[in-house]
Amino acid sequence: MPQPSAQRGRPPRISRAEIVETARRIVDEEGVDRLTMRRLAKEVGSTPMALYHHVRDKEQLLVLLLDDYAARMAREPDLPADPRERVVAAAAAIRETLAACPWIAEVLTADDLMSRSALWFVEQILSGLEESGLSPERAVHAYRAIWYYTAGEIIVRAAAARRRAGDERPTYRERVFADIDAAELPRLAQVADRWAALTAQDTYADGLRALVDGLVGAP
Repeated sequence: MPQPSAQRGRPPRISRAEIVETARRIVDEEGVDRLTMRRLAKEVGSTPMALYHHVRDKEQLLVLLLDDYAARMAREPDLPADPRERVVAAAAAIRETLAACPWIAEVLTADDLMSRSALWFVEQILSGLEESGLSPERAVHAYRAIWYYTAGEIIVRAAAARRRAGDERPTYRERVFADIDAAELPRLAQVADRWAALTAQDTYADGLRALVDGLVGAP
């Protein structure tokens, strides 16, 4: 008995949750570069135009992915009473969550992209800064400096790891440092052979504390 032909008409209805889940699978399995609106539409059995009813462009899609990731992975830490240490703890928690996300660097390069799930952490940072003596306006400026430091640290380390993956050849920096003239650049020559090991150390917390102390002034 012949099967009835497929019904024609509108494509099946899709939800934003389905879009985000499918986009997350593509990114996790193949990387953020393989995520396009056309590819995503094909995976959910729809059309690119239908997706735009839910997501305006790839940038917003990445924000939704970031928010989904933060909602699932971010953990609100127990914060210390000292306001400066509260700022450090909240910023470090943001960094810990985002650094584990391999595609995060592309999202973080746009300054206005922020996850709603991260707002609790931002609130704690602003609160700690104000309790340390800053005005609300200065606290926002200080938060921006902390965010730039945190995002920059994540982006640089992620990019470096990606470039070095599977490549055992000496880096350009290593080749340059091998030929440093000690008479011309004595300080660099002193640490040139240890530069890679020293810069690979995780000194984020030390830098963060120094930044916070500089922003709010001496204790």
